[in-house]
Amino acid sequence: MKSRKLRMRDAILLAIALVPAQLLQAQDDCGDECKLNTNLATILSVPVNPSTQVLGAGWGFVGGAGYNFDRRNAFVGEFMWTRVYPSSGALQPLQMALQSKDLEGNSDLYAITGNYRFELRGRLLGAYLIGGGGWYYRNTWLSKEVNSGTGNVCTPVWRWFGYSCTSGVVNPNQPPVASTSNVLGANGGIGFTARVGEAPYRVYVETRYHYAPTKNMSTQLIVVTLGIRY
Repeated sequence: MKSRKLRMRDAILLAIALVPAQLLQAQDDCGDECKLNTNLATILSVPVNPSTQVLGAGWGFVGGAGYNFDRRNAFVGEFMWTRVYPSSGALQPLQMALQSKDLEGNSDLYAITGNYRFELRGRLLGAYLIGGGGWYYRNTWLSKEVNSGTGNVCTPVWRWFGYSCTSGVVNPNQPPVASTSNVLGANGGIGFTARVGEAPYRVYVETRYHYAPTKNMSTQLIVVTLGIRY
């Protein structure tokens, strides 16, 4: 049953992600005066403290669609998915508890957000500020089941993968956990655009900070985006 629910969730998220691609093909030739906006891009995720205590860089994609109130002001709804991996040596406390170095892990972050964009756009180049908030879902995964054992110091990696601690020590003999967290979060950043071909197509580069107060440890990432906008 759990597997079926996961497949259904993934199918829904994939459908959301494909919406911008369909809209990119469906719009009329409206030049720089389009009321509908869409975007589709790949991303590089770089953690910041405290997430950087556990994570290295990751990758993913983002897609969105929204409405342009005028040339400067717009609403953008977006779906983002990124997968991040433990930094070098971060899993060592869990490997010691498992008594094996054969342990891998990762974390998936899904976000559905509503954002306001303020843009200054010339004929060829443009710049904008963007920010908003929405639903953030984090799921962590370990390749093997790890029992917490006894007497393990509560380092950040234990908390990140869902284990509870008391007085700086991991609570003893916790069974393997599957850690998920659903929270409201926020984001903000800056981007730059350049026209490619006929209006309104533009490539864009964007840097945005994402904050989600997820369980045990907040998720904080700088997301660098490279993609195409309409």
